[in-house]
Amino acid sequence: MSLRALVVDDDAEIRTSLAAYLAGFGWQVSAAADGQAMRQMLPLAKFDAIVLDLMLPGEDGLSLLRWLQGLPEAPPVLMLTARGDTMSRVIGLELGADDYLAKPFEPRELVARLQALVRRANKGLAGSVDDDTRLLRFGRWRFDRMTRQLINAEEVGIALSAAEFRLLAAFVQRPGRVLTRDQLIDLTRAPGVEVNDRSIDLAVSRLRAKLGDTAREPSLIRTVRGEGYLFDAEVAPC
Repeated sequence: MSLRALVVDDDAEIRTSLAAYLAGFGWQVSAAADGQAMRQMLPLAKFDAIVLDLMLPGEDGLSLLRWLQGLPEAPPVLMLTARGDTMSRVIGLELGADDYLAKPFEPRELVARLQALVRRANKGLAGSVDDDTRLLRFGRWRFDRMTRQLINAEEVGIALSAAEFRLLAAFVQRPGRVLTRDQLIDLTRAPGVEVNDRSIDLAVSRLRAKLGDTAREPSLIRTVRGEGYLFDAEVAPC
């Protein structure tokens, strides 16, 4: 079954060229020139991904991102930004964008990023869990959220510190999604405990060590350079 993308860009040449290029990789593409057209098209089909330009006339891409995050089942979003527009990229990711690409871009890279977004979204869908689910599994591990332990394939329990537990709890609720350090600070903050970028990095390093992960060749907690961390695993209740 082919995948479907919605390209939202006010540049007609970009809309046309992307539609033709993505079609060569089996994608069905719809296009919108602005936010109003995007809102009208979303109910008409189930889109697997949205390519969203942030510099749009009228309602800009950041406003549309905020609106999309309020939908019950928003597709993953790849945002297009001007090269060097760091602040818009950061704000976009904080608002819920899943990835970004700076203009001008290589079309083949855009295809690869879209395909990666769909894989991550499918992992997240398969691995969505309730907040009160006690036992979760991912990879060769089980995570007991009541006893705050990791349990390996040999049924050996590994205790987690409070910071490691809060970090892993944040990751398993959001598999396949890039989380910025600021987001992780908000998600792992405890009353009376100061959390900053450095403490997040240290907690990630210690959690990786307990999971047998490494910063050089991570299999579970991946570093997204300049953005944050991504938990690359399918999570499911035991």
